[in-house]
Amino acid sequence: MASSKEYLEYILEQLSGLENITYRAMMGEYILYYKGKIVGGIYDDRLLVKPVKAAVRYMPEADYALPYEGAKEMLLVDNVDSKEYLTGLFEAMEPELPAPKPKRR
Repeated sequence: MASSKEYLEYILEQLSGLENITYRAMMGEYILYYKGKIVGGIYDDRLLVKPVKAAVRYMPEADYALPYEGAKEMLLVDNVDSKEYLTGLFEAMEPELPAPKPKRR
């Protein structure tokens, strides 16, 4: 099941307090970037983030979920209705996220 553009727009609105939030559509889903780093994505109209230590500390009760068959588990973000919560989560995660790989020529 693909994610809806409306859900993407809702999440982007919730993250509107942050600069440098971008996304890329990929096979009916959306990969989310913060400051050029992959934070997570929207899969089946669910916000999932990478399970870096900061995210696990920020959401100790979060469930793990598969974005799609064969993928690594990610953390399911339940509290998407709070702008402050989502902004805090992304800000906490950013220093631990790997830098983007340099593009080949």
